[in-house]
Amino acid sequence: MSAELLDKIKGGLFGVAAGDALGGTTEFMGASQVKDAYGFLTEIIGGGVWGLAPGEVTDDTMMTLCVAEGILENPAEPMEAIGRRFREWYAAGPKDVGNIIRHVLERFEGNWYEAAFVAHLDLGQSAGNGSLMRCLPAALGYGARERVEKVSRIQSRMTHYDERCDEACILYNRMAWRLLQGEELHAVIRQTAAGTDYAAGLGAEPICSPSGFVADTFRWVLYLLLDSATFEETIQRAANLGGDSDTIGAIAGGLAGIYYGYAGIPERYREAILLKSRLSAAAEALYLLRQDEGEGEGREAGTIQL
Repeated sequence: MSAELLDKIKGGLFGVAAGDALGGTTEFMGASQVKDAYGFLTEIIGGGVWGLAPGEVTDDTMMTLCVAEGILENPAEPMEAIGRRFREWYAAGPKDVGNIIRHVLERFEGNWYEAAFVAHLDLGQSAGNGSLMRCLPAALGYGARERVEKVSRIQSRMTHYDERCDEACILYNRMAWRLLQGEELHAVIRQTAAGTDYAAGLGAEPICSPSGFVADTFRWVLYLLLDSATFEETIQRAANLGGDSDTIGAIAGGLAGIYYGYAGIPERYREAILLKSRLSAAAEALYLLRQDEGEGEGREAGTIQL
């Protein structure tokens, strides 16, 4: 079971990165523009609006690593460590930063929740998908579901004040947590979504656009996961949607990566990712953290070394 669990955890992180890198080529394009330019995009080639190098990732993967490495630095109270990494990443001048997150980082003065609230007021909304895209490490690193949900909410509220973002992160990581136990993908999605707004029309192609609104993004993610048969198909279809394709690909790729495992991600995708060594180190450390928790009692202190 240990080797299988590590394969799932590593698959989750590499799934985020592969979906991000593939979808980064087509972000902000319309589906017809994608078709005209690429036919049906299947390979990680870079380019796009950000001028990505082949295998380069965007904010989706980089902020996911910030969350993962912050959790590993201080599993008991990870917010400060996560936030410090957010600020270091932003200070390095990344190509791609979401509007809500940029607003929060520009206005941060020591209190993340306050900065998120101010951004919400300034922008008139904060229901973007920027906290959902990065929340997966909470499910990968903690064995206790209560801790998974607590950290999922904390990392979301650091930049996104809207409760719909909290809900999406918690639902997503409930699914991830169950997939890590070896449950079947379709059953996990349908059972976890039952009784929520996402249950309506589940399994049918969404009528909403593949936008950065958190509910639109999550509907497309769930549809692609239910309607695709392989990891490869899941992220390719996300990339060819256009719109916020890198983020939809990253979020769908995270759950697909857990379910199909690292071994289920095509080697050409795994090897293309430029920061694969950092992803591998984070995955192994998250696995050790989860093992250190034993049966899910929770780790109270300490640092896992990367």
